[in-house]
Amino acid sequence: MIETWPLLTIITFLPMIGVLFLLMIRGDDEMVARNARHVALWVSGFTFIISLALVFGFDATASGYQFEEFRDWLPGTGISYHLGVDGISMPFILLSTLLTPLSILASWKAITHRVREYMIAFLVLETMMIGMFASLD
Repeated sequence: MIETWPLLTIITFLPMIGVLFLLMIRGDDEMVARNARHVALWVSGFTFIISLALVFGFDATASGYQFEEFRDWLPGTGISYHLGVDGISMPFILLSTLLTPLSILASWKAITHRVREYMIAFLVLETMMIGMFASLD
């Protein structure tokens, strides 16, 4: 069942959906900061929970890539979308999704100015890290 879901795509781009929510937050500075912290923490925490499903579905005894996703975007040019994980990239994806909410919690009171922009940067960074570890093409 888990193999049929595009888990890598969900894990990779869920933080970017959080960025869209962060961009929609309006109000005074204090309210924006409070809501931005909560949205970023919830999105990064949910991304971590989904990555746990990826870990539990991962077969460490199998060789090669697992949870592979391939889409041919422009067939004539060789441009494609190809994700997958192996025994080396799996721990890095888990570590990235674990450290992001922990880093957000660690910066909860330390960051007082431009909080929304800081949280956006964190979620974009998470997307880029996961994409880097899962990219095959």
